[in-house]
Amino acid sequence: MEAATKQLVAHAREVNLVQVGRASFARNLAELNECTAQNSQIKTRGMLSVRNFHRICRRGVSSVWRGISARAGQRLDIGGIYPPIATPFTKEGDIDYQSLDENLQKYDGIPFRGLVVQGSNGEYPYLTAEERVEVVRRVRLALPKAKLVMAGSGCESTRATIQMSEHMASAGADCVLVVTPCFYHGRMGSRALIHHYTQVADSSPVPVILYNVPANTFVDLPVDAVIQLSQHPNIVGIKDSGGDITRIGLIVHKTKSQDFQVLAGSAGFLMAAYLVGATGGVCALANVLGQQVCELAHLCTSGEWDKAKELQYRLIEPNTAVTRKFGVPGLKQAMEWFGYHGGKCRYPLQTLSQGDLEELRADFSSNGWL
Repeated sequence: MEAATKQLVAHAREVNLVQVGRASFARNLAELNECTAQNSQIKTRGMLSVRNFHRICRRGVSSVWRGISARAGQRLDIGGIYPPIATPFTKEGDIDYQSLDENLQKYDGIPFRGLVVQGSNGEYPYLTAEERVEVVRRVRLALPKAKLVMAGSGCESTRATIQMSEHMASAGADCVLVVTPCFYHGRMGSRALIHHYTQVADSSPVPVILYNVPANTFVDLPVDAVIQLSQHPNIVGIKDSGGDITRIGLIVHKTKSQDFQVLAGSAGFLMAAYLVGATGGVCALANVLGQQVCELAHLCTSGEWDKAKELQYRLIEPNTAVTRKFGVPGLKQAMEWFGYHGGKCRYPLQTLSQGDLEELRADFSSNGWL
């Protein structure tokens, strides 16, 4: 086993994994040695296979092998459409895992690249740390292995974000989506954010995706910071929800040599984002009109721009309704109309008024969706 560990370290250095996360790698190696000592029946010949490596110690250590494999070849491909899934709650306010499972079964028939779990639409600020991790664990167990689990791991402090990212990786996340810290938003300039994301990426066992959502955080991740962070081997892309197409185009242009991918953060500007080089989107509307959002993406990647334009027009108003206008309560209500479990939000978020409900319905019906 000692020889195999030495080979693992040597190979990691060859592909610069040590540069990505010395501390995380050391912790995982320590875990590997501890697990090995407790399992005298494991026999190893030379370099560890992926299967044996996973069997030795599932928690944490498997992420080292994923990191080595990713850096030996291409970085993780995150292109495609993701719904940032909602978190259903019972009448008592507990997480309704049965309803969550039923939603996941319905999403399985839609050609999503994966799911974003515990993003803004998952009401992550209102969940405990334990709940956030458990939701990710349940989703990973239910989701086919071919589909990615992108887990929201952002917290206010760098230390807490590092810890949450490690927990999400242990729960089965393929990558983590890290929102900008925002409580002290007046001090979140390029220097602070570059340091924050670099520390997180150095320690994360799985690839990191930057998350820019200025409407919620009042922090607009500076383009110069994105460009610098794109050079980090464990930062593979950004979800940009700001809606500034010139900014998205500039990021694509300035990072094209880094194998860095840009995901549109809304279905409202998905076609425009594809036009300037985005590779996919994390779209709240995909929770409701998932097949249609995936069809829009397909039309864009196939170059059928006239058809894409007509479909994009019909998605703008419904998308605005479940994002800027009515937010998560509007999204959850629309999910109910389309056969999914949305339900109530956690307080202090309130359900929609009767007037809001009528306006929400009109935004869908006037575009032929209801």
